[in-house]
Amino acid sequence: MQNWIEDNNQLKRNFEFKDFVEAWDFMSQVASLAEEMGHHPTWTNTYNKVEIRLSTHDAGDKVTEKDRELAKKINQLLES
Repeated sequence: MQNWIEDNNQLKRNFEFKDFVEAWDFMSQVASLAEEMGHHPTWTNTYNKVEIRLSTHDAGDKVTEKDRELAKKINQLLES
């Protein structure tokens, strides 16, 4: 999975953008995807940096296919 690291029962990826507005726009797009899937990330944002961690709470905080699917959709946002 492109640029995602599986560690400690989570898929993790760091993103860096031009500025805060671009980072916020990305987060807004991810929020829409997550809401559609009913699967919400754990994330942080500082200025132009966003860190996303994915795990499925209902599965005991482990990486599942839901996490892989959301990660794939997040990657696709960056390709468009």
